[in-house]
Amino acid sequence: MRSTVVCTALALGVVALALVALTTGSYQLSVAQVVSALTGGETGLVREIVVEWRLPRVAATVAFGAALGVSGAMFQSLTRNPLASPDVIGFSSGSYTGALIVIVLIGGDYAQVAGGALLGGIATALLVYALARRRGAQGFQLIIVGIGLSAMLDSLNTWMLLKAKLEVAMAAAAWGAGSLNGVSWDQVAIGGACIAGLLAIAGVLSRPMRQLELGDDTAVSQGVPIAAVRLGLIVVGVALTATVTAASGPIAFIALSAPQIARRLARTAGITLAPAAFVGALLLGAADLIAQRIAPTPLPVGLITVILGGGYLGWLLFAEARRRL
Repeated sequence: MRSTVVCTALALGVVALALVALTTGSYQLSVAQVVSALTGGETGLVREIVVEWRLPRVAATVAFGAALGVSGAMFQSLTRNPLASPDVIGFSSGSYTGALIVIVLIGGDYAQVAGGALLGGIATALLVYALARRRGAQGFQLIIVGIGLSAMLDSLNTWMLLKAKLEVAMAAAAWGAGSLNGVSWDQVAIGGACIAGLLAIAGVLSRPMRQLELGDDTAVSQGVPIAAVRLGLIVVGVALTATVTAASGPIAFIALSAPQIARRLARTAGITLAPAAFVGALLLGAADLIAQRIAPTPLPVGLITVILGGGYLGWLLFAEARRRL
């Protein structure tokens, strides 16, 4: 019951934040004008500002934030560790590497970049799992291996940018900061459709995911095919991250912080997907609003999430260290 109330409150918060984002900017609008433009009552400049300029970005923050929140929730549940998220354990870096290979070597379109990001993320996930499995593939082992592999991939990404043509390297570096400045309706439509399908699969996996948190023996006794569920969680989690990375570049710390904030708000014993999705959408929307207004020119939203998320990560590490003492 509390989880439902929290999800409802968070959904209202997402809607309110979206209205704020649609009304604010260099051309200020009222809520009435925004609603009228969305319902077809406004024409001309007001409708173009709301529907063509601002709404794609707002829709992207909701869809991409929800995707990152659910992806982080899956990996934190899978490893039973609050430090596990795609950006910490290297999967985001792998998606970035795959997308960067397509951008630098092929110069592909959005669909090709999305495919490269997905393949890069899955390959990294399989490599992390294979290396960690040699020592038991425990949650903490996965995190340590993922951090090490992420550092290697970051070095590879930097090398590719240095070797690329100047204009390609500048565009790829700007995209790599994690930005929604150039997001279009095409990217939102394709990415949103992919995310909607993946979230539907995540909803199917949510129940066995919670059963896995009770331990493998208990899950098996309840009829859960643990190997298939783990593989499904990894593939769906990586695919959600890769979809976001292909459209906006890697956006850090949303996947790390959203599940833990959601768990504390809902006061659940384990990680739940729906609250994590709403918190992710709310966090990314707030960060993007700050990124657009804090400086004379819009900043990459990834810069804001790194600043805010770095403080959160420091607090989380301190809390985990105290808990283990």
